[in-house]
Amino acid sequence: MIIGLLKEPNFETRSSLLPEHAIALNKMNVQLMIESGAGITAFATDEKYAEAGASIGSRNEVLEKADVLLSINPIGENDLQLCNGKILIGLFQAFSNASFIQLLANNNATVFSMDMLPRTTRAQSMDVLSSQANIAGYKAVLLAANLYPKYFPMFMTAAGSIAPAKVLILGAGVAGLQAIATAKRLGAVIEVFDTRPAVKEEVMSLGAKFIEVEGAADASSAGGYAVEQSEEFMQRQKAKIAESVAKADIIITTAQIPGKKAPILITGDMIANMKNGSVIIDLAASTGGNTEHTKNDETVVFNGVSIVGNSKLPGTMPSDASKLYGKNILNFLQLIVSKEGNLNLNFEDDLVKGTCVANQGQVTNERVKSMLQ
Repeated sequence: MIIGLLKEPNFETRSSLLPEHAIALNKMNVQLMIESGAGITAFATDEKYAEAGASIGSRNEVLEKADVLLSINPIGENDLQLCNGKILIGLFQAFSNASFIQLLANNNATVFSMDMLPRTTRAQSMDVLSSQANIAGYKAVLLAANLYPKYFPMFMTAAGSIAPAKVLILGAGVAGLQAIATAKRLGAVIEVFDTRPAVKEEVMSLGAKFIEVEGAADASSAGGYAVEQSEEFMQRQKAKIAESVAKADIIITTAQIPGKKAPILITGDMIANMKNGSVIIDLAASTGGNTEHTKNDETVVFNGVSIVGNSKLPGTMPSDASKLYGKNILNFLQLIVSKEGNLNLNFEDDLVKGTCVANQGQVTNERVKSMLQ
């Protein structure tokens, strides 16, 4: 069996696999074929892939010869005809790209969208959202530190004392927890909001203060994701957040709900009460953002506050991001590749079934299918 690694669009710096992963594929009796230049932005040259046992080809050669195609982003529509009967694995954001998933199904492609992977204990080693969110949380704090016009830690000097930066983090998922840990290492004082009371212990173990709002909807059955909350809860949360926003120097927002617009947690009035020079890093920018003034891939200055909408922070660390993403993909491939190196799609496996969004000419995920009606 041949696995094909496709070159990503120009805006993407990561690669689905690195040369070190090619070595692991060889041990699985699988051949890797890469599109020339597929790893260059992740600091992996064609020569390194060749040394690891991969073959190099043009895009059309990879599309034609490979049985399984790997690409983080959706392939171009010009490639569709060459995907007939192929297996596609990537981070395709199926809820946002339902019509494209239908096009792939029409071309008889079997599509595994890794953002649909059930978030269970067994799936942790394959969870690309978590591995990439970890990087986003880390880089969000470093980006904020670069933009913030003051120190992060407390300093006591002969010229006077500098108070530590006050950081507010909205959402204690993987990105939020890494942001807490990074901000703590830089010496900040941290407050955290999350609608899931279960994360309080984790937040406090990292040295942050957890701000509780009573009456949150139960998220225990949501597979680790946030859920929509009642209007009454949202109002109480808004009042609590407003208090913390007014005191914060740095805010990092991470709240997203799969398949829906990100909730607005910070209003323009709240931002107007922040100090000039404060910074907001909005990691939910790609789904609308958690502030009223967020614009994806832009920095907006409102009332002296810099609001950074950046959903591509993992791509600022392409080498490690690709290393982690590739390991996730290797672990997933072990579910669908036999020891002999042959394709073995076991749809009785909840991880295989949950990640698959198209198969045998049909969109298979019910929620994605409902978006097409």
